[in-house]
Amino acid sequence: MNNFNLHTPTRILFGKGAIADLRAQIPAQARVLITYGGGSVKKTGVLAQVYQALEGLDVLEFGGIEPNPAYETLMKAVELVRAEKITFLLAVGGGSVLDGTKFIAAAAHYPEDKDPWNILLTRGNDVTSAIPMGSVLTLPATGSESNSGAVVSRRATGDKQAFMSGFVQPVFAILDPVYTYTLPAVQVANGVVDAFVHTVEQYLTYPVNAKVQDRFAEGLLLTLVEEGPKALAEPENYDVRANVMWAATMALNGLIGAGVPQDWATHMLGHELTAMHGLDHAQTLAIVLPALLNEKRNEKRAKLLQYGERVWNITEGSEEERIDAAINATRHFFEQMGTGTRFSAYGLDGSSIPGLLAKLEEKGLTQLGEHQDITLDVSRRIYEAAR
Repeated sequence: MNNFNLHTPTRILFGKGAIADLRAQIPAQARVLITYGGGSVKKTGVLAQVYQALEGLDVLEFGGIEPNPAYETLMKAVELVRAEKITFLLAVGGGSVLDGTKFIAAAAHYPEDKDPWNILLTRGNDVTSAIPMGSVLTLPATGSESNSGAVVSRRATGDKQAFMSGFVQPVFAILDPVYTYTLPAVQVANGVVDAFVHTVEQYLTYPVNAKVQDRFAEGLLLTLVEEGPKALAEPENYDVRANVMWAATMALNGLIGAGVPQDWATHMLGHELTAMHGLDHAQTLAIVLPALLNEKRNEKRAKLLQYGERVWNITEGSEEERIDAAINATRHFFEQMGTGTRFSAYGLDGSSIPGLLAKLEEKGLTQLGEHQDITLDVSRRIYEAAR
């Protein structure tokens, strides 16, 4: 096991009716800005519950944060935060709203003579302060409610970039599985696939004898495999939704990634598909991962065999046959969730691959993966195999 420094300070308030404790989490004299996406939080009554819980506080709101939050939209919120002297941000929604709110929190404190996009270009390394924030989660997927990372898109340049900073780690997160009952099936599927790939990115690398982390990761994967299809079939099964919600949070709160090598190449290649074609984040992960696992089967051999045995109960056949079966099982699971695993499933023919590679090169993403051996040529092969 590798050395690690783990600090996960987000308070989790989990369960039915957890919003009753929202008011106690926010400073008494705070000037609050609620951020959200489309109108779903209004239609479902979640936003009304938030306002009820915050009664007595000075509260404003900013809506319209898109899936794959746009820098241009978020900068409008930054202007509002500065003009209204907001002191606390409350994200109500899923990972995109949370990611966007993290950027708002950092950008509002960023020097006004500098372009806040530099926060993304420097991966968050020059963030020195941020407005504190919390969340009321309505879509379990990204784990953004309890980590310090965020991803933001810039329409003007067709970029999608990530940053991390401890200054934007949410102070608290309210997780009520009931809020997920009304999610469209595609969002449920996206959340399950997203959490699954988050786990795989930290697990399917190479062994370092980190038995605890491996078993935690395998438990999350097994839970998602068991409960993901049920979440589609039984939208109001509280226990199913609770397990999916908690698995998504645990997949990216730092716990399973502590002391182990991590990959994240699937995410980097997937981000470019989202930026260029507007695909949902989870859809891009489902496209890239099976092809990447096959391309890197030799480097990931030991963990692929372990994954096949412990997650998919694949114990018979040669090593190559077992690895094939594990990759095929992964692809089948994504498709069982209704998420296509090839370019063609989304009407793409692969003609954009040169453009995707050009964006990777422009960003310096030419040595990806746990071994930093996924070059542009390897990325090309992965994209082409995913067509």
